[in-house]
Amino acid sequence: MTTPLTLTADQRPDGTAVIRAAGEIDMSNTEALAGALDTTPGRLVIDLTAVEYLDSAGLSVLFAHADRIELIAPELLTPVLTTSGLADLAPVHASGTGPYNAASRD
Repeated sequence: MTTPLTLTADQRPDGTAVIRAAGEIDMSNTEALAGALDTTPGRLVIDLTAVEYLDSAGLSVLFAHADRIELIAPELLTPVLTTSGLADLAPVHASGTGPYNAASRD
């Protein structure tokens, strides 16, 4: 059974691609996340604000793109991103802060 995950593609006024994820990211649905990242060229912002769970399979997908992604993460996921080492490879912004904050979503 696949865990519910919704992925929505968007673009910033500066042309940066944004993928917003909602739900849970686990081994049952990482193929969808990987597909979205693989087919989006260039710099990419991944908004995890509405993600409630992220397992090691999801982290593996993010690690594969660490050289070109920025993450927006809720407080819940910050320890996972930090402990895994992903935060050392890709910028991580807390939800509602940084250049891609909620106020700039249009």
